Amino acid sequence: MHVRGRQRMLCKSGTVRGFGIAAYSTGEDVSPMNAALTPIVCQKNSLRLSRRRILEGAASWAALASVQGCGYTSNYIYTPPSGSPLPVIPGPVAQASLTVTAIPSGTIPPRFMGLSYEKSAMTYSYFHVSNRHLIALFRRLGDSVLRIGGASVDQVMWTPDATGTHSQVTPVEIKALAGFLQATGWLCLYGVNFATSTPAQAAEEVAYAVSVLGSNLLGIEIGNEPDEYGIPGNFFAANWTFEDYLARWNLFRSAILQSAPHVSITGPATGGGNHLTTWTLPFGQAVTATEITLLTQHYYRDYYASGGSPTAAFLLSPDSQLTGELALLNAGAQQLGIPYRISECNSFDNGGVPGVSNSYASSLWVIDFLFDVALGGSTGVNMHGGGRSPGYTPIADDDGGVVEVRPEYYGLLLFTLAGRGTLLETQLSAGTVDATAYAVRTVTGGLNLVVVNKDTQQNLILTIATNQNIQLATLQTMTGASLAATSGVTIQGATVNSDGSFFPASPGTLTPAGTQTTCFIPALTAALISIT
Repeated sequence: MHVRGRQRMLCKSGTVRGFGIAAYSTGEDVSPMNAALTPIVCQKNSLRLSRRRILEGAASWAALASVQGCGYTSNYIYTPPSGSPLPVIPGPVAQASLTVTAIPSGTIPPRFMGLSYEKSAMTYSYFHVSNRHLIALFRRLGDSVLRIGGASVDQVMWTPDATGTHSQVTPVEIKALAGFLQATGWLCLYGVNFATSTPAQAAEEVAYAVSVLGSNLLGIEIGNEPDEYGIPGNFFAANWTFEDYLARWNLFRSAILQSAPHVSITGPATGGGNHLTTWTLPFGQAVTATEITLLTQHYYRDYYASGGSPTAAFLLSPDSQLTGELALLNAGAQQLGIPYRISECNSFDNGGVPGVSNSYASSLWVIDFLFDVALGGSTGVNMHGGGRSPGYTPIADDDGGVVEVRPEYYGLLLFTLAGRGTLLETQLSAGTVDATAYAVRTVTGGLNLVVVNKDTQQNLILTIATNQNIQLATLQTMTGASLAATSGVTIQGATVNSDGSFFPASPGTLTPAGTQTTCFIPALTAALISIT
């Protein structure tokens, strides 16, 4: 079996309905096991159970089901006693095992999971100290990095005196951004106009940003996806080459360093894909590690605008392209002696695909994506978003205020709850269930496991084996009604409100047995198991 930081199993398609498991007695003569574990379906005007109670009952069921001689088999479907009015659990239940080793496979470093916004967001007073709701939502994701850039970076002009009617950034907006960063504790990767500006204008803007943002400034990004500038209808003629870009970039860099000698400069912020080997890595080799502090590239699961496959099934399928690109980036960055970051990324390009990028499928996908990038050696990612169109933004906004928290945010939050630290190799055996698993040895010494059951039908009884005695094990879950659901996603039964408030139920408690424990993970559920 191939051993790495995660193991993926393929799935079968289907649908899933809500269900519950509780200690319940019908008054009939039933066995002790059935009396404790008889399943029920929660319907309107019938017995109701919270998701947390369901999972706690299921944990007990899992423990009993694993006892030798209980008659449990993989894909077993419980059948109630003859004459019982209670229905069966919807969907098969598969037995699975997860072994966590002590072998390191990667790292989740500080400030790994960040966000990315168009620079145009600065022009409508979105990032300022009085936007308390947005500050609360950022802080809930921990300390990280806000990247300001996107396609609009080459359309927004630096205007120091706030004159003109063009899209512009002035000292007022940069001061507001500084207050926002101080309130959140985040750093900023700040983009400047490369295509429609001049080196002198960029240098003046950077000098002001350095003086105001101070220690909250991580670095400067010059332009956005320069590998796309030569596309017909874009900024430069169709014969735009890498050499043209490099010559112009050096002019901007020289001017910036004259006005801000000690500022960190990053690049090239390319679109990636086929241009990884023709733009990103050659750029790093040309400028050397003395000229940039961070190698940056973008990544989208697929390029929908150019005829991709914008479905939930495709989004959740194994991503060999990502694995390949990360391997090349990691090797190139190591050769240069500098770190690399995926400074803009999300599901599908061009704003995402309505009904997929803003659905529960994105919650599950983004967990796998973040762990994949961490295993690939990146120092971090910046999930792109902004606005309220039905696309990929984790936080929807309008008129400078937060509108709602979208499903993808929940995946980011669950990843954040797993903490930073050392990734450990795992071995997951789950048969045909589409599931993935990851292990994090946190900086405080705890062990956090994340298991993502993306299967639409099959539930998991998961036996976990670690290399240490388990004193305490708890379970938290992220759930959604279906892959297509665009609302109703919860973590421990709670939603994240638009003001950043969040009141989850207490984690469920699992029963340890030496170095092992067992839990129940329903279909379409991501679980965080914390072990002490």
